[in-house]
Amino acid sequence: MKTDRIEATYLIETPMDPARIAAVMAGEQSSGTFVRVAGETDELRARAAAEVLEVSELDPVGVPSLESAYLQRKAVAGPYRRALVRIAFPVANIGRNLPTLAATVSGNLYDIGELTGLKLLSLSIPQTYRARYAMPTMGIAGTRAQLDVYDRPLFGTIIKPNVGMRSSEIADLVETLCEAGVDFIKDDEVCANPDHAPIAERVPAVMARIRAFRDRTGRDVMMAFNITDETDAMRRHADLVAAEGGSCVMASLNWCGLSGMESLRAHTPLAIHAHRNGFGAMSRHPLLGIAFDAYQAMYRLAGVDHMHVHGIGGKFVDAADEVEAAARRCIVPLAADGTDPDDRVMPAFSSGQWAGTLPRTFEAVGSPDFLFMAGGGILAHPRGPTAGVQSLRQAWDAIGSGQTLNAWARKAPELGAALDFFGS
Repeated sequence: MKTDRIEATYLIETPMDPARIAAVMAGEQSSGTFVRVAGETDELRARAAAEVLEVSELDPVGVPSLESAYLQRKAVAGPYRRALVRIAFPVANIGRNLPTLAATVSGNLYDIGELTGLKLLSLSIPQTYRARYAMPTMGIAGTRAQLDVYDRPLFGTIIKPNVGMRSSEIADLVETLCEAGVDFIKDDEVCANPDHAPIAERVPAVMARIRAFRDRTGRDVMMAFNITDETDAMRRHADLVAAEGGSCVMASLNWCGLSGMESLRAHTPLAIHAHRNGFGAMSRHPLLGIAFDAYQAMYRLAGVDHMHVHGIGGKFVDAADEVEAAARRCIVPLAADGTDPDDRVMPAFSSGQWAGTLPRTFEAVGSPDFLFMAGGGILAHPRGPTAGVQSLRQAWDAIGSGQTLNAWARKAPELGAALDFFGS
């Protein structure tokens, strides 16, 4: 690809000629509009117009995916033609500006009257453009170095109940989880700064227990404090975490936005644990929204370190191949022509995970470079949280030995108890 362009791939649906609609899309999101205007010189068009690179038509359908009052007014009906469309946008139109990048590759495209479906599938970003933005401060390598864990996945959990516990109760649970052997703990996405556990109180209470554990054992535990808030508050919360000796903060990407995440990255060296709650609203419809590949590209440009990918066999809607594709995308360089592994981010699996889902997760990633978070899989283990963590480690031992979990469980009682309890 050319180094002065960003390429976007879309799935579109229209009752009209897809090639003509692709040209409309390119014009709408660059220098053109529905008619040529004064000042739109040939030189300007050559420099600033987007270019349609490819239109690959797919099988049509008889019913539109989405309604369009525009098409109804024009009395245009099906069949509704689907196509994959690839468009190149000049980098110079965008500059170093994440919100404008998002507005360029999506923006008004969703409102074009001739379309009955549009989904942004992926972005191809040149290394020279990627270099304009922040890198992760930890990513995969730094997170492993922080925790001194190199030869296996990182095993983590989530504070449960999700919300309602007071700061002292959360601190007690964190101490229990540290003693149980977890590597990573995170707040739930709905517990940021509640009245019953305000962050100004919760962070010192929790970090006192983590520091005491670290001083006594020499082993660190990473706590991702949920600092989701308006931007200035997130900066203050991150400073508090750093002052208390913490190493990670968490934010809800879709509610803080690209600008908020970029501002947070510029402010703090702490690892940013990127939670994608709400992403289903953008992704679940096959002909509307933004697919994960494009989504992760924009937030990786904001400099996050860990990225949620949901879980295989979990409680959410994702098919196993979707989760696998998301995880594998995280562990390769972002830029299409990039070879620098330092911008890889750690895929974070959660949602109904336990020892029994670990083998398929490892198979999906193809390496141990992932964060495997089991909430109930640890906290609800019939023999307690320590046994829950042990069951994950034993499942990993089974994978390394090439044996099935059932076979390995004959000499691993915590894994056997997990299989009996969660397996049904």
